[in-house]
Amino acid sequence: MARKARYKKRGFQNKSGIILTTTVVLFLVIAVAIKGYGLKQKADGLAEKEALLQEQIEDEQARSEDIAEFERYTHTRKYIEDTAKEKLGLVYPGEIIFKNTGE
Repeated sequence: MARKARYKKRGFQNKSGIILTTTVVLFLVIAVAIKGYGLKQKADGLAEKEALLQEQIEDEQARSEDIAEFERYTHTRKYIEDTAKEKLGLVYPGEIIFKNTGE
């Protein structure tokens, strides 16, 4: 009789051990799922930020190309002539300048 009581007690211990193990595993799965969701949200935010920064890089590269093109233009004879005509009013000998009187 004592033997049966011991087996019943072990059966109860096994059931409580399984329930405890299942509960712990369930909590771990829930914790990992919550953390994974948070990491996915963070990854999505970082992807948006990366796209924005990539767009800014492309804009700055285009601006840099424009500046380089303007620099090349400033080293040409045409730029010097245009600047001399606009700012200093200089002309070539025999060249006629027509001005709008504002009518």
